Amino acid sequence: MTGAAERIERLTGQPVRELRAVGSQHRWAHYRAVLADGQTAFAKVAGAGLGGLFEAEARSLRWLGEAGAVGVPEVLGWDESTLVVSWVAAGRADAPAAARFGRELARMHRAGAPSFGAPWPGFIASLFLPNDELPAPAAPVARDPWPDWYTARRVLPYLRLAVDGGTLNSADAGLIESAAGRAADLAGPAEPPSRIHGDCWAGNVVWSGGSGWLIDPAAHGGHRETDLAMLALFGAPHLDRILGSYAQEWPLAPGWRQRVPLHQLHPLLVHVCLFGAAYREEALAAARAVLAA
Repeated sequence: MTGAAERIERLTGQPVRELRAVGSQHRWAHYRAVLADGQTAFAKVAGAGLGGLFEAEARSLRWLGEAGAVGVPEVLGWDESTLVVSWVAAGRADAPAAARFGRELARMHRAGAPSFGAPWPGFIASLFLPNDELPAPAAPVARDPWPDWYTARRVLPYLRLAVDGGTLNSADAGLIESAAGRAADLAGPAEPPSRIHGDCWAGNVVWSGGSGWLIDPAAHGGHRETDLAMLALFGAPHLDRILGSYAQEWPLAPGWRQRVPLHQLHPLLVHVCLFGAAYREEALAAARAVLAA
């Protein structure tokens, strides 16, 4: 019996009948396990504790699932170094599945959130994700809180990390800071916090059972256009069908297409921090597009 199987058994309370390695990512290995009751599970197993990373993912999955809108894996157990969820069998993305996913995504967003951020420390991939609210202003202000929150909690932390790591230079930083400074002007009509996935690129959508299932979330209260911009970033299949059915379920504010680069600043900076200079030009191009809007 391997150490991974022992961890899965401890967290699920069931013996593991079969265990197969199915890859790895960041600092953990992936396993497919068949439990004693016949259920198939997916496990992430790290060599050491990850400081709350798996707790953040587990809480994100459960919170998204509470909306009762989009399919998400069931959380079967977690600790500092292991996460076990139900297995989602991957199928094929087709136009009807994309249309259904778009409607379900809109319903999940509409479930809302108490505030921007989340009541747990977040992670995106292997990076810490600040989820705390901004300090209350000394005097009430009649402005949309999202642009300031997005700039302070999603753009600037990763810009600093990229500069400190030597991937971006001071000129790059100045360009991106200027773009972030336009967030309040370009954000569109104020909306209440939506219940968003937070890392909704195409690879975190598993097509199964005639719709998309969401995996690997960095969930929080955010702007719903962020999830849609991330789907566009690396080319979700049948994106036009997803967006069309989404808009039928919950129309987007005018000008949303022009705001896509603003929402893509954060994930592109995350990629710069994770993967280096390969994403530098894309991040700078998004910043230029924001400034040109």
